[in-house]
Amino acid sequence: MKKIRLFLLLLLMTGPSVVSYACEVCKERQPAGWEGISHGEGPRGNADLVIIWGAVVLVGITLFLSVKYLVKPQESDANHIKNRILWKITE
Repeated sequence: MKKIRLFLLLLLMTGPSVVSYACEVCKERQPAGWEGISHGEGPRGNADLVIIWGAVVLVGITLFLSVKYLVKPQESDANHIKNRILWKITE
């Protein structure tokens, strides 16, 4: 069962829907360093870059905290929902 889950996860992560390249028109409109990544114009100014990097920081913090509390739930009760989820994953 673990092998099937791992295979499906890898399939989802490497599928064609994850990788999207820009068309020729979009490549010409995107600023240097951003060309060919995705469709659309890309960031136009400093305000757009601040918004993008702010979102990157928030997602990074969220990812770190979710992994931290999933790995070490800090709950000693065996019937706590976090421990039940962790027990199911490790089986």
